[in-house]
Amino acid sequence: MNDTPGMDADGRAAGGCCGQCGGAAASAGPAAHTGPAVARVRSVFRIPGMDCPSEEQMIRMRLADAPVAALAFDLAGRRLTVDHDDDPQAILARLVPLGYGAELAESRALAAGEAQAGAPADEAAEARVLWTLLAINALMFVVELGAGMWARSAGLIADAMDMFADAAVYGVALYAVGRAARHKLAAARLAGVLQLVLALGALAEVVRRIVTGAMPEPVGMMGIALLALAANVACLVLIARHREGGVHMKASYIFSANDVIANLGVIGAGALVAWLGTPWPDRVIGLLIGAVVLAGAVRILRLK
Repeated sequence: MNDTPGMDADGRAAGGCCGQCGGAAASAGPAAHTGPAVARVRSVFRIPGMDCPSEEQMIRMRLADAPVAALAFDLAGRRLTVDHDDDPQAILARLVPLGYGAELAESRALAAGEAQAGAPADEAAEARVLWTLLAINALMFVVELGAGMWARSAGLIADAMDMFADAAVYGVALYAVGRAARHKLAAARLAGVLQLVLALGALAEVVRRIVTGAMPEPVGMMGIALLALAANVACLVLIARHREGGVHMKASYIFSANDVIANLGVIGAGALVAWLGTPWPDRVIGLLIGAVVLAGAVRILRLK
C-alpha cells in the first residue's frame, strides 16, 4: 500500500469510509492531537477481520478521540495505516477489543512534511449514492419483514434484519459527518441496540418456528428473496460507478456483494424447502444470517 494513501494536505483521511458504512463520513476522521508537539509516527496494522464498511466505521469511531492525525484503509489487503502522536501499542490497545484480530505490522517516525496530498473524492456524489443505498435497505427491511411473517420464513425475517443492519450503518455514518466523537459513538450505540434487538428477535422467531413446526411458504419465500436480490444488485450498480473513488466505496461494493450472497442463500433454502418438503433449510439459513447480524451488533456495543 502507498505510504500516504487517501491523505490530504492537512493529514486527514480524504475519502475515508462512512461505513455496514458510507463514504460521506470520510471527511470527519479522527481529530489531530492538539497537545505538546511530539514526533509523529506512522504505524501499519494488519486487521484480518476488517473487510467491509461496518468494520471500517467502527474502527474510525474507536479511534475518534485518539491522538490520530490521519487514517488510510486498505480493506482488500486488510491493512490500516495510522499517522499518530502516541505509542503504537496504545493505538493497538484500542483496536484489539473490536475482535478483528488487529496486530502491529510496522511503525516508524515520520519526517517533517512527509505526508502528501491525495486525490480528492467526489464526496457529494458519493453521499447521494449512500443516501440511496440507505433508502433501498430501509425499504427492503420493511418489505422482507412483512413478507417473512406472511410466508412464515425465518430466512426472510433474518435477511430483513441484515437489511436493517446495512441501513443502520449507512445512517450512522451519514449522521456522524462533522459531528463530535461522542455523537458518533452515541449514534453507533443506538444502531447497535436496535440491531441487537432485531437479531435476537430473528433468532427467537427461528426457535419459535422450530417448536411450533411451522412450514414456510417456499414460493413466497423465493419471490421476496428475488426482490431483495434485485435491490442489492441495484446497489451494486450504483456503487460500481464510484468504487474507484476511494477504499470506502470499494468496500461498500464488497459489502453489497456479500448481501447478494445472503439473498442467494435464502433463495436456495426456499428451493430446498419445496424440494425436500421440510422447513429445516429455512431454519438453518435464518440461524446463520441472524448470528451474523447479532455478532455485528455485539461489536458495535463493545465500542467505548
